[in-house]
Amino acid sequence: MAGRIHPDDLQAVKERVRLDEVVGEQVTLRSGGVGSFKGLCPFHDERTPSFTVRPATGRWRCFGCGESGDAIEFVMKIDGLGFADAVERLAQRAGIQLRYVDDGGRTAQRPAGNAGQRQRLLQMHEVAEEFYARQLEAPGPAETARQFLAARGFSREDAARFGVGFAPNTGDALLRQLRAKGFGEEDLVTSGLAGQSQRGLYDRFRGRLVWPIRDVSGHTVAFGARRLFDDDRIEAKYLNSPETPVYKKSQALYGLDLAKREISRTKRVVVVEGYTDVMACHLAGVGTAVATCGTAFGEEHARIAQRMLGGADVAAEVVFTFDGDAAGQKAAMKAYELDQRFSAQTYVAVAPGGQDPCELRLSAGDEAVRQLVDGRVPLFEFAIRSTIERYDLDSESGRLAALDAAAPIIGAIRDRGLQQRYAINLDRWTGFLDERFVLDRVRRHSGGPGPGAPRPQAAPPPPPPRPSVDLNDPVAQLERRVLSCALQAPWSVAEVFDALEADAFGAPGHRAVHDAVVAAGGPAEAPQGPAWLTRVLDYADGPVASLVDELAAVDLPVSSEEELERWGRSLVAALAGQAATRAVADARRALMRLDPSSQAEEYQAASAELFRLEQARRTWQERAQGGA
Repeated sequence: MAGRIHPDDLQAVKERVRLDEVVGEQVTLRSGGVGSFKGLCPFHDERTPSFTVRPATGRWRCFGCGESGDAIEFVMKIDGLGFADAVERLAQRAGIQLRYVDDGGRTAQRPAGNAGQRQRLLQMHEVAEEFYARQLEAPGPAETARQFLAARGFSREDAARFGVGFAPNTGDALLRQLRAKGFGEEDLVTSGLAGQSQRGLYDRFRGRLVWPIRDVSGHTVAFGARRLFDDDRIEAKYLNSPETPVYKKSQALYGLDLAKREISRTKRVVVVEGYTDVMACHLAGVGTAVATCGTAFGEEHARIAQRMLGGADVAAEVVFTFDGDAAGQKAAMKAYELDQRFSAQTYVAVAPGGQDPCELRLSAGDEAVRQLVDGRVPLFEFAIRSTIERYDLDSESGRLAALDAAAPIIGAIRDRGLQQRYAINLDRWTGFLDERFVLDRVRRHSGGPGPGAPRPQAAPPPPPPRPSVDLNDPVAQLERRVLSCALQAPWSVAEVFDALEADAFGAPGHRAVHDAVVAAGGPAEAPQGPAWLTRVLDYADGPVASLVDELAAVDLPVSSEEELERWGRSLVAALAGQAATRAVADARRALMRLDPSSQAEEYQAASAELFRLEQARRTWQERAQGGA
């Protein structure tokens, strides 16, 4: 049937989709200068932002790991999609109906049933969410689900806000809905909404209260289901969707779609343990709460949270809330091991009596939930106290054992001042009252890794090979800036760029980029938006394309478009002046090789050329100094 996506539609997707909005759903972006945004790279671990997004060119690039691309390539990499699925997802976002061209050149629209797999799975989950929400309002068994919510302080409006629903116990009620919408058997199984037995397919969730699990963009990708009835053959209290092409537990945080903006604004993320805890926190005014989905908080979760918080901001906070029981303490210690993954400050909030946020809100109100989070204690302190509480501090041997157990934790603290402060606290908490002895014990452990020490991280992949450029050469830096202006803001150099010949660029890589820019029509013929860079890349081979991508993303040290235009013109004038200076030197050497008496005609022509070049050189120098 349909084959390639129609090139006009593909270009329309690239032009109409806002790159900063697409990336901003995954990465907290901040202004990086004129037309530029910066954030933490989602493709490798980093603490200082090196990921640059330029909506005007439609390109992003990480200067840390070398990854780059456009909106389509970002979606492909971040969600593991194929090209067609990524385009279809962005086309739906932009309201574009894609056309497809078959091998015979005929154009057609692909029927909905043949849409990309990801799109089909998202549509199925949307149907399921609406179905479950309707069932929660139905008479009969759903009354038990409504009573469960009411007993925990949630109204029907609250349930609707979070998309909570009820899965009936009929066995195939959802399946009938999905089949009626035209979804096939293979997709029903792949989605995780259906299970398969010898008798055929059946609804995975039956007789349970269900919460939609959404990705950071707000698309429902899975469900979490809570046991309600004693005759439920599945004894697990919570049953979650299996992993699918659209759902990975290690990358899912329930509530992140609701919390992401507040996390970015307040520089705080609150990690709770369950769906009802997220609901309770948000309803109580703690709008930064998220929870994992049937798995422990791990490295991927930490990376996602760090991206939402932004760069290495000392004011940023990650607050973990745990039950006060042994399982809660174990979870807290697991979180402690991930502390070094954050550049933010990490804390623990445990309610008196060990209540979770949902129970606390029910017993003491919204204010108590807010106070729980505000009363957080540093994760280091919680880890140390939890460790020494396991020992008999009334005996000398018990205190010594507690000291040796806690010392590696303190020894792993990166900040030496903070390390000493906790060592002094440890002396007081264990009752030694001998700071020198305790400090010496801690120092013995500070050289070793210890719990929570940074783990060796895999080195990011090397950037693609590209033509060599000496960035310490001021002339090469000037060439680099001229080309960056031509790629990022072609209008700023449109009137003067054509004066530059290829030999104005000394670095071979820069000369190759100049040739690609000229082949694409030059800045004076540049179309608006991402189409310009796409056109230039059409004339750049692999290594040169990598350099084009880099130059299209580097920062331009100006604060306004007016300043950029003056700056760009002066850069071109300076580079043209340097080229003219070299030409004058070459012409002078050529003139000196001529004999005025025997080569009068050639000498006169060479003198005239030297005079012309001298005038051109002075003109460019004056324009460079005057801002062109």
